[in-house]
Amino acid sequence: MLSAKHITYQHSEHFSIEDVHIDIQKGEIVSLIGPNGSGKSTLLRLLSHVLKPIGGTVLLDGSEIHTLSRKAIAKKMAMLPQTNNHQLDMTVRELVEFGRNPHKGWFQSLNDEDEKVIRWALEMTNLQSYEYRFLHSLSGGERQRAWIAMALAQRPEVLLLDEPTTYLDISHQLEVMELIQMLNDQLGMTVVMVLHDINQAAQYSDRMIVMKDGKIQYDDRTQCVICKQMFQDIFGIDVDIRYEGDKPFFIPIRKTCHIPCLT
Repeated sequence: MLSAKHITYQHSEHFSIEDVHIDIQKGEIVSLIGPNGSGKSTLLRLLSHVLKPIGGTVLLDGSEIHTLSRKAIAKKMAMLPQTNNHQLDMTVRELVEFGRNPHKGWFQSLNDEDEKVIRWALEMTNLQSYEYRFLHSLSGGERQRAWIAMALAQRPEVLLLDEPTTYLDISHQLEVMELIQMLNDQLGMTVVMVLHDINQAAQYSDRMIVMKDGKIQYDDRTQCVICKQMFQDIFGIDVDIRYEGDKPFFIPIRKTCHIPCLT
């Protein structure tokens, strides 16, 4: 569905992504986790073609992504960045209408099919009653759902999300994560997302990719990645691993590195 072959990218003289290889299968929910500055968001932007690698290639549905037009990419894949301009002077509906742009020619107006898709996107995100509300009047969770509705209006097969729950309170975080789960369950949508909350990632992901220093250190089923060794290797902490059903979660205990005493 979506893959990166030997991707290399030089972010600065101090940080680069070297020879990264991943394959995202159709219908998966995959979370990218790791310390700050590990390359998670950079890798997501490379997958979305927002950034261009200096080596290797990204394949979308078997085609090299750099050979596809932006419209062709947008019909198959939608990318929501970490921050969006919620001060835009537009309504929820006007925002969602932008999602139809990849399917329209220059100066083409919305037709019955577009209206049907827009209505569907609003219903999927439970925003029917907010259709004519301005973005700046919404709560953080409602705004995030509005941006997801715009992405849905593209009718993509793959949804890329960069920290979709950042700056949201816990109630709105769960609201957004449950929406993502529903899109995967009901539509078979492939989801790749960067998350800081590792327990949240473990709860909602089929698979987790752990990055550190621009390299992939772990890539496996969630139950295999969430282990004491991973937390020691990547974050330098000891943890207690527990399960709720088949979903693991962790409780941090202490940092494993030695802190010298003052004498």
